[in-house]
Amino acid sequence: MNHGRRALFGVTSGESERDGSCMKYFLKRVLLLIATLWVAITLNFLIPRMMPGNPGQAVIAKFAGEGHPLTPSALKAIDAMLGLSHASLPVQYWQYLGEVVHLNFGVSYSYFPYTVTELIAKALPWTLGLVGVSTVISFFVGTGLGVLVAWRRNQATDGILTSIAAFTGAFPYFWFALAAVYVLGFLLNWFPLSGGYEVGAIPHLSWGFILDVIHHAILPAVTVVVSSIGGWLIGMRNNMINTLGEDYVLLARAKGLSNRWIATMYAARNAILPNITGFGMALGFVVAGSLLTEVVFGYPGMGNLLYNAVINEDYPLMQGIFLVIVFCVIMANFLVDLLYVFIDPRVRERRGSGA
Repeated sequence: MNHGRRALFGVTSGESERDGSCMKYFLKRVLLLIATLWVAITLNFLIPRMMPGNPGQAVIAKFAGEGHPLTPSALKAIDAMLGLSHASLPVQYWQYLGEVVHLNFGVSYSYFPYTVTELIAKALPWTLGLVGVSTVISFFVGTGLGVLVAWRRNQATDGILTSIAAFTGAFPYFWFALAAVYVLGFLLNWFPLSGGYEVGAIPHLSWGFILDVIHHAILPAVTVVVSSIGGWLIGMRNNMINTLGEDYVLLARAKGLSNRWIATMYAARNAILPNITGFGMALGFVVAGSLLTEVVFGYPGMGNLLYNAVINEDYPLMQGIFLVIVFCVIMANFLVDLLYVFIDPRVRERRGSGA
């Protein structure tokens, strides 16, 4: 009776079981996400506290090394200024968890009195705009060209584009950035040498300022795209060549389907899965910025901020940036896992069967 009622409304027991299995898979991924975040937060708390000394002593040593010795009594004042706690480790850990939930990562040592949250909030949009857009462009262009050269393998198009991709992929991207700055910025004066906008300009929402930001971003964006597009092209080409030999592709040819339909809906759709995994990882690492590119161009993004934090031994800033990077990478992996279920029917069937 119940089976007939479910069948009447188009719901079979097999579909119900698959939906339940997919829900279990989703819950498992959520629990794994939470556990991974907890481990990352815990390590981010423990590692700096396992180091000898404390940041206050490092500040005193720095002043003493520069010929300005400070009395030991200044340590307590410096600790209070930097918000350092001398409570027990469990108490500090509980306080740290509360601060992380409220996005309070402390005060930056090198940019005092700015907080870490303020600095990350200022740098993150610049990196998302530059590295994020560049990563998306390089993925789609490189993957599309990979489909093209795989379909025309052993032809002139394949040889030329694959050779160029191999060269740009192996060429150190910071060398290309330096060469671009020297030729296009210094010699030809087509683009600014550094910065995210003109010196002295006040960031505001206007077409003039937006065009100025785009003008400053073109050169570093081209550097990121050129250095990464080759990897997407070669990866997609190799995956698709393997896919073109599958039986379902030969069957599609025998049915007389158009070449464009076979290339996109049969071969490319299945070959793109490894690239999607790499794309998810690349998006996760976008928040880290393209460190050397941002340093070369003096771009006010997360990579440049992380570089300055390391140079100045700014531990709270490094901790905050690392935690943001880890969170974004974990979330990217989580979303890619879910996306796999919707893109690949075989994965969906395995999840539905409880495999």
